[in-house]
Amino acid sequence: MFVVVGVTGGIAAYKTVGLVRLLVKAGHDVHVVPTDDALRFVGLPTWEAISRNPLTTSVHEDVARVRHVSLGQSADLVIVAPATANTLASMTAGLASDLLGTTLLATTAPVVVAPAMHTEMWRHPATVHNMDVLRARGVHVVGPADGALTGGDSGPGRMSEPEEIVAAALALVERPRDLSGLSVLVSAGGTREPIDPVRFLGNRSSGRQGVAIARAAADRGATVTLVAAHLDADVRPDPRVEVISVGTADELGRAMDATSPDADVVIMAAAVADYSVAAVSEHKLRKQDTPGGLTLELIENRDIVAGLVAARRPGQTIVAFAAETVDSQDELLERARAKAARKGVDLLAANAVGWTSGFETADNALKIIGRDGEVVGEAAGSKAETADALLDAVLAARWR
Repeated sequence: MFVVVGVTGGIAAYKTVGLVRLLVKAGHDVHVVPTDDALRFVGLPTWEAISRNPLTTSVHEDVARVRHVSLGQSADLVIVAPATANTLASMTAGLASDLLGTTLLATTAPVVVAPAMHTEMWRHPATVHNMDVLRARGVHVVGPADGALTGGDSGPGRMSEPEEIVAAALALVERPRDLSGLSVLVSAGGTREPIDPVRFLGNRSSGRQGVAIARAAADRGATVTLVAAHLDADVRPDPRVEVISVGTADELGRAMDATSPDADVVIMAAAVADYSVAAVSEHKLRKQDTPGGLTLELIENRDIVAGLVAARRPGQTIVAFAAETVDSQDELLERARAKAARKGVDLLAANAVGWTSGFETADNALKIIGRDGEVVGEAAGSKAETADALLDAVLAARWR
């Protein structure tokens, strides 16, 4: 595979040497495109020795072969690591001020960026905006990690490790299209049940797992619809996915009812409130109005999954989630089996949650239960990894 690795002017460029080495060892034809600033950190001889290819660093070199566009045209994959704040801004603006810029504009291959910068730069509104634009254009982002930075600082902004970047990048071009022709409906996020115009009952779901499932299904060729309750600000659905935004459990249920008849696979990953407030106040409740305390009457919300199962059509696969606080894996399996049997779903993905696990984290651990109560799959790692493991189980269930 023809891989272009863009290297920009950050101290993390030294880690990209290892990234290039991993790609070369895997048998890929790697062409490094460093910016002038990148060469201040790692010199040209190193890149040529590691990549085993000569470098062109200027749009004015090798003009006869139109190398300033031919690199992008030839690429099967483009990785930019490290991707500095300046580089991300240039990509957003579509600037072609150097060989890397022209290469990025000339390619139709998947583009992966591995951001690396200080935390303040990563959180700056300009960088946040640029990342939103790039993600919407289909650029794939790996990291940044949270850890030690130069100058003794620490926080989000550290470039991800070469192994993680290579694995994520190669997965884009090597992933099977085994969901082609299927329609997948996913719910994600946490519902909010209003108390008054300013308050609500909610939960800590970030929506990361459901959004990761939707993205993985799209990567594998499915047509995907995402019914999204409230997602964390940094959780962005894939631009290939149709998104239906909802707020309450009732809204989510109605959206699922409306879209599920056309879906081949339905995955209920959203954290749906079990209860809502019986009487929602039209005005903000004030302490002066309820001296001594406030009592809320809660009413049980309908079981959305049960309704989907009851209305299922032949050939449709329905997957539910169970987030449980448990003391052991045996207890988790016991609860998961009971819930799978009660719901009548084809698969149930169970995960243990707590104050520091399950919700609001980048990682997850799933045990996947089949209709007979057997464990048909399990995975631990990033939510992208657990998403793919769940889809593997879905495919296996559909082939049974």
